[in-house]
Amino acid sequence: MIKRALKWGAVSLLLVLIALGGYWGYIYRQIRSCAVRDEAHHADTIVILGAAQYNGRPSPVFKARLDHAFELFEKGLARSIITTGGYGPDPNFTEAHVGTQYLTQRGVNPEMIVTEQGSGTTGESIQAISGLMQAKGWKSAVVVSDGFHLYRLKRMFQDNGIHAYTSPAPNSPIEVASSQRLFYSLREVLLFSAYRLSL
Repeated sequence: MIKRALKWGAVSLLLVLIALGGYWGYIYRQIRSCAVRDEAHHADTIVILGAAQYNGRPSPVFKARLDHAFELFEKGLARSIITTGGYGPDPNFTEAHVGTQYLTQRGVNPEMIVTEQGSGTTGESIQAISGLMQAKGWKSAVVVSDGFHLYRLKRMFQDNGIHAYTSPAPNSPIEVASSQRLFYSLREVLLFSAYRLSL
C-alpha cells in the first residue's frame, strides 16, 4: 500500500513538473517573441520604464530606453512622455526625475513630460501610470523598456485597462549580451508566473 502510494505520488509529481516545464517554455517563447517585436504606434503617450541612475545620470540601460523614447517622440507617435521610477540606492535622485532631466536636455519641452516617481516596483508603477492616464482620458501608450521586460508589461497594462504598444530599446546592453539576455528572460518567466498567481 505504501509503495503504491509512493509510486502514484512520484508519477503525479512528474506530471506536474512536465506541465510546469511546458508552461514555462511557452512563457519564455512569448517573452522572446515580444522582445524582438516593435509595435510602436500612434498613442496617447509614451511610457518609459525606469532603470538605474548614477548620481543624477542615467545608467547605460536607462539611457538606451530614454534615447529610444526620444526618437519615437520626435517621430510624432505621441504628444507626451511619462517617465517612471522611484529612489534606488541613491537618496538624492529618482529614476523618473533623472529621465525627465535627460529628455529636457535633449530638447523635449518639460511641459510635455509627466514624472511619475512615487512608485517602487514595476507593478506599483503601472498602477500609478494607469490611474494617471485614465484621469487624463488617455487610453493607449507606447511602452519602452528592454525587450525581455515587455511581455509582462503589456499584460499588466492590459489588466489595468490600458492598450499598450510595446517598443524595445534597440541598444539595450542587456539585450546585446547573450548571457544577460538569457538570465533576465528566464527571470521574467518566474516574475510573470508570480504576477499571474497574484491576480
